[in-house]
Amino acid sequence: MTVPSRALFALLLAAVVAVSAAVLLPGVSAHPVARSVGGSPTPTPATTPTPSATPTPTATPTPPATPATLPTRTPIRTPSRTATTATGAGTYQWAATDGAVLGSAGTLRRFKVAVEKTVAFPVADFAGAVDATLGDPRSWIADNVRLQRVAGSAAGSDFTIYLASPWTAYDLCRRGGVDIRVNGTPYTSCRAGNSVVINSSRWFNAVPKYGAPLSAYREYVINHEVGHRLGHGHELCPGPGQKAPVMQQQTLSLAGCVAYSWPYADGQRYAGPPGSL
Repeated sequence: MTVPSRALFALLLAAVVAVSAAVLLPGVSAHPVARSVGGSPTPTPATTPTPSATPTPTATPTPPATPATLPTRTPIRTPSRTATTATGAGTYQWAATDGAVLGSAGTLRRFKVAVEKTVAFPVADFAGAVDATLGDPRSWIADNVRLQRVAGSAAGSDFTIYLASPWTAYDLCRRGGVDIRVNGTPYTSCRAGNSVVINSSRWFNAVPKYGAPLSAYREYVINHEVGHRLGHGHELCPGPGQKAPVMQQQTLSLAGCVAYSWPYADGQRYAGPPGSL
């Protein structure tokens, strides 16, 4: 092929290539599309939306404080020393054992001790109080008499000392012809036949304005009622400010005397003139 022929051939070839390119690539953009390494187009990352501001919660209004409800206080009444049941079943607990012989000379008198079951005082404690009172050298054992508590189951005794509710005490006393009521209420204690009856209301509460401890009143009422069983009658106050004789009706009035629980003082029988209030 000659040089002019080669040149002509080259020109023709260039023209063919140019026409082919124009035919085959008619939609090529001037800005090539980026492709991933694997040939797939790289997705345009989505724009993350800016989160909207979380609304500030509205503060819940605090309700006004409800004033605390205070319990209603019941006025307190000063109680008596111990509440006592006015009535009882008339059944008893008995001291179960014998006590010591109290005193050293004279006739021996045996007694039993009983507490009504509805009276809240242990029979052993009552028996102990009776023994301690009657065994004191200021008590009746200084009067040429001996005393001994025997068990409730014992075959015989000279008398029984009862601690009973007020209306049971009233019933026991009425059997012996003694009315212990004051203003319609069983108030005092008594000796009725072979029964020495201690009213539980007096045992627990003594009497107003007695001017001595409850223990002293208990000693007095035991000595007074046992004194009746031993044959002693009522006595009166010998004078203002003096000791009240044990046989004075101290439960009703001291009549100007001061409370005294014993039939003996300084080794001598202490008594007042005979008489009742």
